[in-house]
Amino acid sequence: MGMASEFKDFVSRGNVVDLAVAVVIGGAFGKIVSSFVSDIIMPWVGLGTGGVDFSALKVVLRPADPANKIAELALTYGAFFNTVLQFIIIAAAIFMVVKAINKMRPPAVDAPAGPTPSEALLTEIRDLLKSRA
Repeated sequence: MGMASEFKDFVSRGNVVDLAVAVVIGGAFGKIVSSFVSDIIMPWVGLGTGGVDFSALKVVLRPADPANKIAELALTYGAFFNTVLQFIIIAAAIFMVVKAINKMRPPAVDAPAGPTPSEALLTEIRDLLKSRA
């Protein structure tokens, strides 16, 4: 079996195609959530905090020096806060989707467990003792 044939078999598996679709949809969903956080939620948070733009919050470690072509070095904790908020929203959305999918699935019915080998042997011994009595 050649490399091309093995690759074709690998790619044509349902799981690989499903994973590829999930990655593409996940990327698009991430962009939607990013826009939702930065364009819808953060203005309200900024309004509640006196007009603070969280994406601009930072601690400057070294100011920029245009004469020596040195860029500013800063800890942009506002952007980090936005990213954490995006993660929480994505995690909550995925949690709700998984919860909804689990509700739609029928409950798994476990097959009744058979007796263990020692229980089967004890049952056999009991039946033999009953037949002798």
